[in-house]
Amino acid sequence: MKKLLLETSFSKIYMIVMIIITLLILGSYFSYAMFTVTKEKSNAISIVTGNLTYKLEVDGVEGNVLNVPANSSKEFIVILSNPNNRVARFNFYYIGDLIEGTDTGYIETDGYNVVPSSTGVNLEKSGSSGSSNIYLIRVNNITDDEIAITLGVSVGLDYNDLELPSEGHIFRKLITTGKVKDVLEDDIMNRLNYDDSEQTFITGEEPYNYIWYSGKLWRAVATNPSDNSVKLVTEWNISSISYSNGSSSFEGSYMKDWLNDETVDGFLGNLREPEKFIRMDSVWNATMTSSTDKPSKTTMVTAPVGLLNIYEFITSYSGTTAIKGYLNNGLWWYTITPNNSTNIYSVTYYGNLASETSITPAGIRPSINLKSEVKIIDGRGTSDDPYRLEGDNDINLNGTLLNTRYSGEYISFGDVENNLYRIVSHETSGLTKITSAEPLKYEGEFIVSTFGSSSSYLNPNQIVVFLNGYYLTGYMSEEYNNMIEPSTTWYMGLIDNGYDYRLAKYTDVSMTSTTTSAFAKVGLLRYGELMASQFEKFGGKESETYTNKTIRYWLINAFVDRKDPMVAVIHQNGIVTNSFSTTNYGVKPAMNLKSNVIITGGTGLKNDPFQIELESTS
Repeated sequence: MKKLLLETSFSKIYMIVMIIITLLILGSYFSYAMFTVTKEKSNAISIVTGNLTYKLEVDGVEGNVLNVPANSSKEFIVILSNPNNRVARFNFYYIGDLIEGTDTGYIETDGYNVVPSSTGVNLEKSGSSGSSNIYLIRVNNITDDEIAITLGVSVGLDYNDLELPSEGHIFRKLITTGKVKDVLEDDIMNRLNYDDSEQTFITGEEPYNYIWYSGKLWRAVATNPSDNSVKLVTEWNISSISYSNGSSSFEGSYMKDWLNDETVDGFLGNLREPEKFIRMDSVWNATMTSSTDKPSKTTMVTAPVGLLNIYEFITSYSGTTAIKGYLNNGLWWYTITPNNSTNIYSVTYYGNLASETSITPAGIRPSINLKSEVKIIDGRGTSDDPYRLEGDNDINLNGTLLNTRYSGEYISFGDVENNLYRIVSHETSGLTKITSAEPLKYEGEFIVSTFGSSSSYLNPNQIVVFLNGYYLTGYMSEEYNNMIEPSTTWYMGLIDNGYDYRLAKYTDVSMTSTTTSAFAKVGLLRYGELMASQFEKFGGKESETYTNKTIRYWLINAFVDRKDPMVAVIHQNGIVTNSFSTTNYGVKPAMNLKSNVIITGGTGLKNDPFQIELESTS
């Protein structure tokens, strides 16, 4: 009996012990399985419960707050890492609702991960491949106050779906690819103005509206709700000519002719496949007015390429002055709007409107309308990383002949500090005319030279001797010298205010025969030629004086009927004037590269110029 009682007691004790052990195991399992860590407090970097934690870095520093100044946008590189010794599940979000005038999201691009869904994503154990995710997060803030967005992270076991906390929000994908209109209208920084039923204007102070097309940097100005086209204007003055010989009418003007000239001497002829990208039946409002209100449709001109009118320029900014507008590029340029029968409105380098006589050679900023079906496939819409268009985003160009590329694209050419050049045109069959991206410098200072004692490039003037002597030996290695065509033609037609741009090259506007010319290895750009303007801001703010980012530089053409030798000069503000040939001005060389120069790298953008070399003949 005693033995039975002992056995019974032992059995009860054994069962109790086993139950306790089982409960401990189950309790530990469920405690571990249901555990999550959530970081929601500002500056709370590592919170550990049980065995799981995480690491969050913002721009290389551990933290969880994104600070963005007023009226600005900022991108952050956020790294979420698994520091645990086992696979774990994470989700990533921001805490609280966004206030009006702010927006945030992630950018899907090479080198960055897609933000996980609310159920989370597994990260491999610490030290393994896949233990970290890198996100590119953009925060847009068009309010007048600085904002702070707090990030949250939840972590749990790899086989359990996670849930967002009540205040958590998953980052949306920002639209950076798709039809141009859709991408532009999705970005809050563009501050869309819907007041005009015919055009939806971009009015942001720092909008994401930079577009690279056909070797040129453009700004998107407005979308058209009726056909979904998008109006663009070049960021810089592409050239400078007289608007006409005295009339302010766009129809029949030199300006309209130059913009729509399909030869190598005009703008349209140097665009890439214009029928594919732009509305060839675009209509431009060239109605005479002195008001900045929306003009009537008295004078409408149909042409592939036009200019902005003053209403479009004024409507593009949301501030009280044009100084704050993104269309003020700090240069002097023509609009399409006549003020009276002889004067056209132009925009000054301070962003003001001025009534300019049509004979003045001022800057040109061509405008086009992209077709509705054109798509953005790359880029972020910034000046350094502009949107790239489908069909114009060439990659892997190694071995491609340079003479197949487009006006405005950048080339790495030459040595030391003057090694950035741009394609001008393919004026001579098979050759590629290029010019330095800015006037020549030495140790950071602009080089100046007189044109010489004569206004003719034919004579042994100082500038022609310099360019074909010291410039070639002092600035070019043998490798680059060998790429330059030994002797090409440089046209030296005489010009004046109110002269047709074609007279800089031809004897008359019929373009049947060329004017006086010189033969040399290196020359200068002529009046009205592409890239013959300024590509740096000169003015732009009332508090600014003239900047030293650019300098006046010589063109190749002399002025007619002058008592003393007078030669054309591009001013810092983009206007062309005449100047004494014995005055010192900057030098912007031009030359033709041989037909067998090939591309070995780069995409042709300013920050990724083409690398080139001579094609091997072996």
